[in-house]
Amino acid sequence: MRRQLAAFALAFLAALPALAQDLAITAGDSVQTVLVAQKGKRVTVRLAGGQELTGTVREATAKLVVLGGLTGREFFDAAIPLEKIEAVLVRTKQ
Repeated sequence: MRRQLAAFALAFLAALPALAQDLAITAGDSVQTVLVAQKGKRVTVRLAGGQELTGTVREATAKLVVLGGLTGREFFDAAIPLEKIEAVLVRTKQ
């Protein structure tokens, strides 16, 4: 039993770096392409007024991004105009 538990713990710790990935961009990227690459993952967007919204990227189009399961407002989704987004924050470390 101890060996199984130790093997499980070792496998879990080895998998941790795979859970968080570095944010990589290219010269042609935009806010939209960064958000599309994060589809299904949790991100924080900083808006022009300084407000931050954290949620799961559901969809990103040329004009809007939809964040679902907003932190602090779990029963709400938000449709945010891309031109109002100043930064996209992605968690890269556990």
